[in-house]
Amino acid sequence: MTSSEPIKPRQPLKVGFILSKSFTLSAFALFVDTLRLASDDEDRSTRKNCDWQILSAHGHFIRSSCGVQIAPGTGLPAPREFDYLAVVGGLLNVENPIDGEMERYLKRAINEKVKVIGVCTGSFILAQAGLMKNRTACVSWLHHHDYLDRFPDHRLVSNQLYVEDRDIITCAGGSAVADLAASLVRRHIGNTAEKNALQILQIERRREGREIQPRNPLSTEHKDSKMRLALIFMENNLDKPVSMDDVAKSMNLSRRQMERLFHRRLKMSPGAVYARLRMRRARSLVLQTSKPLIDIALEVGFANSSHFGRRFRQTFGCTPNVLRSRQKDNGFVHLDDDLFAGIEQTQ
Repeated sequence: MTSSEPIKPRQPLKVGFILSKSFTLSAFALFVDTLRLASDDEDRSTRKNCDWQILSAHGHFIRSSCGVQIAPGTGLPAPREFDYLAVVGGLLNVENPIDGEMERYLKRAINEKVKVIGVCTGSFILAQAGLMKNRTACVSWLHHHDYLDRFPDHRLVSNQLYVEDRDIITCAGGSAVADLAASLVRRHIGNTAEKNALQILQIERRREGREIQPRNPLSTEHKDSKMRLALIFMENNLDKPVSMDDVAKSMNLSRRQMERLFHRRLKMSPGAVYARLRMRRARSLVLQTSKPLIDIALEVGFANSSHFGRRFRQTFGCTPNVLRSRQKDNGFVHLDDDLFAGIEQTQ
């Protein structure tokens, strides 16, 4: 958000929700409950400061990814009746997550200068509708490669909580939805309403959109934000290996400063950590998918399967095919973080 001062375009703050097929219930619930609590008056769930509506062209029940169904209203009010239209995404393997009429409604909203929000994988729905061209989308680290596979020419961040790019806001999902909703409350209503909502939700503070998603690729805690940025940057670039200069740039450090930080925090060089992240990803793909080895090799940045096979054997003591055979024979192979065992972190 560019400003924390409330602008109060109207009272109450009004949000229209468009729920996709198999939408994420927690994302919707966090958003709408933040609005409800910001509008709360003596625990009566009034809508004095905020109002919301679940939109649908047909009024049919909408099933969430966990099976809970929501009953929307019927009919589509003019988009200008809302301050924001929030598209709540969900499972990515669902065909046509919203229908054509809702897509046209979103495009009409943009044309009428109504701001649109992509919540969770709602960013995918907006991109599919052609609304994210020349705009930066924010997605969860979990869906970084999924987004790039579908929209390779789009701009993307997957280390921040949410991003506002002109008339579209996209949010990574999870608990970041409450941060985004609280930010909108603060912007339109004020600090008191925001504070009331967060305190009742037992949230100590609202995080800014630029804060880093709570993801630690080594499955360990990193209080150093630059280290976390570097590790996420490495993890997001396993298929097309980047130079250590690029990693340093992502941390806003010189290469020498980065190397000293890695040795101090992890007792390893940045290149060694990057190589191990690539091999750990390769091992997961070997055991958890049926992809051909050449596809796995390319996915972790090797030009051919023979080079990949040699490196895999050097790392794990067996070839990818042997490891798959063990999985088939035994039914299960435990995945741990032994590649990073013995790392002593200095916080």
